[in-house]
Amino acid sequence: MLGALLIGALGFPTSVFAQDGRATAEKIAQTYGIDSWGQVEAIRFTFNVPAAKLSRSWVWEPKADHISYDGPDKDGKPVQITYSRSQLANQSEFIKQVVDPAFTNDQYALLLPLHLFAWDTAVTVEDAGVQKGHLVKGTARKLIVRYPSDAGGYTPGDTWELYVGNDGRLREIVLRHGGNIKPALTSATWADHKTAGPLLMSTEKHGTADGAPIHLKFTNVAVKLVGSDTWTDAK
Repeated sequence: MLGALLIGALGFPTSVFAQDGRATAEKIAQTYGIDSWGQVEAIRFTFNVPAAKLSRSWVWEPKADHISYDGPDKDGKPVQITYSRSQLANQSEFIKQVVDPAFTNDQYALLLPLHLFAWDTAVTVEDAGVQKGHLVKGTARKLIVRYPSDAGGYTPGDTWELYVGNDGRLREIVLRHGGNIKPALTSATWADHKTAGPLLMSTEKHGTADGAPIHLKFTNVAVKLVGSDTWTDAK
């Protein structure tokens, strides 16, 4: 899958950080809205790969972990599906093998800072100091996030190198996949930040995957807060 370049496992306990990266990691998670995550009733977004003419639209209700999917079926025809992740074992093979992995990938790419610095389990974070980036001009603080080889899910052995500005926002990422996952090496800018409710999200990523150009874009991003029936669009 084209989307596999940013795939990760869902997990919600507190992460384990190397001591020298804890303060910076916590600042990044706060910058992207972790302290207000409990206010989020639902989040919607469309994941786009323009070069492949691929679009997948989602509505995620994290408290109930309900997913609504609007996108292509296995034959490329449009389909709309709603399911509960707690009942995933009872769903069709298409949902289990295609839709839910696609949701994991797309949601992870949108909310990466919350995963790496607040949700995912068993990661270590190393602060490598201020360094020159690969894709973005100038210098930024480099954090190295590692998943152990026995992490399970989609992430065993993965290493992320993240370049963070003084404002706590990611500027670019380098992903080195563990094992035989392709693409093995992905570099991308983390750009066009927008705010939806209490959340900050990057909606545009440009870079390369094993040397081939990539462009990911998120549209129709919005958040619905607890007790509200109104969507707050990202701006």
